[in-house]
Amino acid sequence: MTDFGSKKNDPAVSRRSFLKTSAAAGLGAAVGGALLARPSPDPASSQAESPGRPGDLPVALIGAGEQGRVLMESCLRIPGIRIAAVCDIWSYSQQYARGYLRKYGQDPAVYEDYRDLLAKEKGLAAAIVATPDWLHAEQTNACLENGLHVYCEKEMSNSLEKARTMVETARRTGRLLQIGHQRRSNPRYLHAIDRLIRDKKLLGRVGLAYAQWNRSKADLLGWPKTYPIDPAKLQAYGYADMTEFRNWRWYKKFGGGPIVDLGSHQIDLFAWVFGCNPSAVFASGGVDYYKGREWFDNVMAVYEFQTAEGAARAMYQVQTTTKYGGFYEVFMGDDGAIQISEVAQRGNWALREAHAPEWDSLVKEGLLLSEAPVIQKVDTKNIFVDVRVTAEAGRWPFPVDLAKPAHQPHLENFFDAIRRGTALTCPASLAYESAVAVLKVNEAVRTKSLVRFRPGDFKA
Repeated sequence: MTDFGSKKNDPAVSRRSFLKTSAAAGLGAAVGGALLARPSPDPASSQAESPGRPGDLPVALIGAGEQGRVLMESCLRIPGIRIAAVCDIWSYSQQYARGYLRKYGQDPAVYEDYRDLLAKEKGLAAAIVATPDWLHAEQTNACLENGLHVYCEKEMSNSLEKARTMVETARRTGRLLQIGHQRRSNPRYLHAIDRLIRDKKLLGRVGLAYAQWNRSKADLLGWPKTYPIDPAKLQAYGYADMTEFRNWRWYKKFGGGPIVDLGSHQIDLFAWVFGCNPSAVFASGGVDYYKGREWFDNVMAVYEFQTAEGAARAMYQVQTTTKYGGFYEVFMGDDGAIQISEVAQRGNWALREAHAPEWDSLVKEGLLLSEAPVIQKVDTKNIFVDVRVTAEAGRWPFPVDLAKPAHQPHLENFFDAIRRGTALTCPASLAYESAVAVLKVNEAVRTKSLVRFRPGDFKA
């Protein structure tokens, strides 16, 4: 990758003027629309009133695209965090990030090349890496080597070999490396999995899991025609053109496709619940809908686990042509099931089997809420119910919710680990195990075979 040097962007672009420019350029939903629709951070919980205070943790943001902006917003809500530098090869993202941060009293230095940032910004404590997957290892390792703690977005890499180097570098340098599987820090998931499933054995023997993330069809991402990247620069940074740059997730060189982009978050939960890594995976998928794209657009995978209590299985699907059902996870045992999701409306409850031990004591402990099952009155005349049908279970909601953006608790855990020595909820070694389980799905689809795992496969 050619070193193009650092560039400061002046004049600064305010959020209001940037929105006007974006609208005039036809920005729409294709570029940042979802981000711009989100509410601004609460200044009371940000650094807006006293930027650069003594004791603030200076952080670099490497990659200011849509995901980088999501993390930037969460950082603004965490007291004592200052984004001191922003790096992105696209001037569009540079200007957005700097203008947005200035609104909240922060004025970061802006760079095009991360190597210039590391060479010139000497007071940094940490870096957030939110670039395309293929760059994670290179940039994370460089930050670690320069003495910075790193929060790196998932997937660790689109290559297990590169992901392994990240674990090794963090171990050798003694720096912290948190990977962005944010459900690991979500209090709803911690309560459901650690307190209810693992500690209280709420579900009895857990032998089945199911998760999905479905999205409706979508066109390739575009870009404001007034903000192109020079073709020579794009090629120097590894991209053939703007289409490839904007839609890197669909190219094998840069990412792992929908099963990695979306499935990583949820497949990671299977090992957490079962207490072990998978022993095998079989998958079916293909380029079924989006002709001409490199990665499989629809994938279904079935994992096998050998848990301490016996065999278990988990099914995962990602569909990119329908949003039916959205995204959620279900864990099933012989005493009940739990449905959960980052979006509370899609799941935040347990379902008890009729024969299961009582749960009322857990309500008294504050671990569950009681909700009587809804009984629908129907005319039962001439209606026959198969004797094999099990009675509907009532919902028992969780008393724990998340009133923050989904990524904020995970970033808080990372910063607490730097400041106070708190244990990371998703260190690199744990995230590597998840990367092995996820990336092998594409191999199973490609070879149309059962891919078996050995225990050593999950060691970095």
